[in-house]
Amino acid sequence: MNTGAQIAPFVRLFGRYLREQGLPITQQREAVAQVVFSTDQHLSVDEIEESLREQGERIGKATIYRTLDLLVRSQLVEEHDFGEGFKRYEHRLSPQPVHEHLICLECGGVWEFTSPELDEVEGRVAREHGFRPARHRLEIYGLCRECQEAGAEIPYEGLTCPIETV
Repeated sequence: MNTGAQIAPFVRLFGRYLREQGLPITQQREAVAQVVFSTDQHLSVDEIEESLREQGERIGKATIYRTLDLLVRSQLVEEHDFGEGFKRYEHRLSPQPVHEHLICLECGGVWEFTSPELDEVEGRVAREHGFRPARHRLEIYGLCRECQEAGAEIPYEGLTCPIETV
């Protein structure tokens, strides 16, 4: 968890973005930004709304979604779709802005990691193809240790043939 002193500069950056866009800096927008910048977690809209309620804020989902859209457009926050049926949001102002994700299919947990080897592969492949990368994303889906130990398994769906063979 980041302290108020640590997140205040990020909220001010968001305020500057809003001013540059000719948009008002509202208390609701600042409250949503503070929730997102105060954690290193990948938050859903429901989690953001719950955190706001715990702080005594009554901000509707529509306002939260609109604010998140502005945060993403400002490039201060990144939107992730981990295949859960909803999006998660993560601020981009961490000590390791470039990182990859492990996503547990059972509990929905998300873990970050960095890999110098992956950076080397990206550079080598880009050079081989005369490509100049702007960014990359690696997401590995599976089961975390705790879910495996609890007996969770990944269901094998296999290949299906669209033609009946009876």
